[in-house]
Amino acid sequence: MEKVVMKPYMMEKVGSLLNLFSFAQPEWGVREVAETLKLPRSTMGDLMLSLAEQGLLSKTTTGRYRLGWRLFELSQVLVEHTDFCIEARRTMHDLVERWGETTHLAVLDGTQVLFVEKLQASPAIEIILSRVGARLSAHEVGVGKVLLAFQPSYHLPALLEALPLTARTSQTITSREKLRHELDHIRIQGYAYDCEEAAQGLCCVAAPIYNLDGHVPAAISFCIPAARFYPHQVHYAEIIVQAARNISARLGYREKVVLQKILS
Repeated sequence: MEKVVMKPYMMEKVGSLLNLFSFAQPEWGVREVAETLKLPRSTMGDLMLSLAEQGLLSKTTTGRYRLGWRLFELSQVLVEHTDFCIEARRTMHDLVERWGETTHLAVLDGTQVLFVEKLQASPAIEIILSRVGARLSAHEVGVGKVLLAFQPSYHLPALLEALPLTARTSQTITSREKLRHELDHIRIQGYAYDCEEAAQGLCCVAAPIYNLDGHVPAAISFCIPAARFYPHQVHYAEIIVQAARNISARLGYREKVVLQKILS
């Protein structure tokens, strides 16, 4: 078969094609993809077969397609060679071992939070919503609010405007004014609470991870059943803030203590 030449517009279509695959619909046929992307069926068939030959897609016995295992390999390369993932994993293991609660590591992708790591002790409540690879709207969860709060000021307005402020629970923030006010507060206190905003009966506290340049590429969170969380939420906040500081320090970040400079 003649190889498909990847012209720029076709590269865009490859991205659109791969983005179709989801937990809700992990399998697609050529005709479905062609109709969805409004491309000729023959073009789509050639493209999907070419991606299957490269391992990016996998063809089933019924002639439909799933994501290929090569994507899994590539994802492992990304995680294993991303410095904040490496450093955070050590701290997350310590947190789970000591406190027996679930911890998450997440990044911001557009207006969504992408969970890139999750560790939990066996007795901890199973949180399906935040499995590795899952996405949630940033305003719904503590890690998302932290990542929004510490975005560069020139980038934040466009992000907030693009956020679909849907309500996952009765506690989810759906007002842009209220969200802006909370983000201001998060920047001051250095952490964010998620009080049953993503799932009823579940609370989280999240803190920013800084890199060497002082940017916030990721956030870490502690997730605890509401009954255990509310009586000790300040203590949990102290734990996760210190954990985030430890990770940031190992990444080369040095917090500027302005008061000490003034007094010296």
